[in-house]
Amino acid sequence: MLKALARTLLKLFGWTVIEPPERPARAVLVGYPHTSNWDGVVALFTKLALDLDARWVGKDSLFRGPLDGIFRRLGGIPIRRDVRNGFVAEMAAQFATNPNFLLVIAPEGTRSLTKGWKSGFYRIALEAKVPVALAFVDYTRRQAGILTYLTMTGDPATDIAAIAAHYEGRQGKHPELASPIRWLD
Repeated sequence: MLKALARTLLKLFGWTVIEPPERPARAVLVGYPHTSNWDGVVALFTKLALDLDARWVGKDSLFRGPLDGIFRRLGGIPIRRDVRNGFVAEMAAQFATNPNFLLVIAPEGTRSLTKGWKSGFYRIALEAKVPVALAFVDYTRRQAGILTYLTMTGDPATDIAAIAAHYEGRQGKHPELASPIRWLD
């Protein structure tokens, strides 16, 4: 029922939902571009429209107060961005123990402009041996969904170039805040 409602609402507002035909049971979904809180709203409705049972990573401050329970029920996993705490290994272990596990990460780590992408999603995908799904919200085309599923080669330069090629021309609500697709760390 939620799937139909989300699809109807997105269509009502002029959005088209896109996904390749073969969805893997396990993948790291990269959410890009992430330039506005509205990207999260459109992404949430897209998640429902695609019937994705996906978990998502958000800064720990989002999970304080009354929103904590709601965000966790919606699949949220809080992360402290200021401390290295074994998150990559923890998420790889989740993939190892769950036959159906989709994890959404915004590689920019913020809605603000950064110099590039954090590599956590990449390291998780390699360690867990799962593909990377290129999720997107494109305001110019009014499309949202998943562009493709890529298996990472382990060559960071090759992999980031392939990712960038797929995202070419996709624009968030505030394109000037979209970080370039290149490694930050």
